[in-house]
Amino acid sequence: MNIVCLDLEGVLVPEIWIAFAEASGIPELKKTTRDEPDYNKLMTWRLNILKEHGLGLKEIQETIATIDPIPGAKEFLDELRSMTQVIIISDTFTQFAAPLMKKLGWPTIFCNSLEVADNGEITDFKMRIPDSKLNTVKALQSIGYETIASGDSFNDLGMIQASKAGFLFKSTEQIKADYPQFPAFEDYDELMAAIKGVL
Repeated sequence: MNIVCLDLEGVLVPEIWIAFAEASGIPELKKTTRDEPDYNKLMTWRLNILKEHGLGLKEIQETIATIDPIPGAKEFLDELRSMTQVIIISDTFTQFAAPLMKKLGWPTIFCNSLEVADNGEITDFKMRIPDSKLNTVKALQSIGYETIASGDSFNDLGMIQASKAGFLFKSTEQIKADYPQFPAFEDYDELMAAIKGVL
């Protein structure tokens, strides 16, 4: 039994924090897991910047409402889901993901949650489990699935390495250079062909 595990941001939809950095005019928020491998450190830093600028969940959700999936992403996902089970494993949060899942046809997503005060301030974040992508893949393997994984950032490398087959997708030149053992693709047709090859 195969199951495909995909990252969300950078693979199926544009990076939420980059879009919000542009919308809010706060360039520091462009930093993502492509730049900072330690997700907890990155999120704590982001929340401090939001607090500094008096920004909360509402402002981020307004930006997310304007984001569309990467062209071809929904078609890719629809075709993939017609052939095998697919789970999106993301370090994003349920409060961010829902509008994007609607645009992608409601695929299954495993992600995290935010703690939000009554005034809309994001006070904390709650990770589902530590090292969630790798540990989710291991859990799926423990119940009889063979995983095929694809992502673009540092936080995807664990699940890619642990899977039967793993692919980089729209990754950085640095990550591709550091991990030449993983085939790297730039378009959905190439990624689909690679996945079909191991299904």
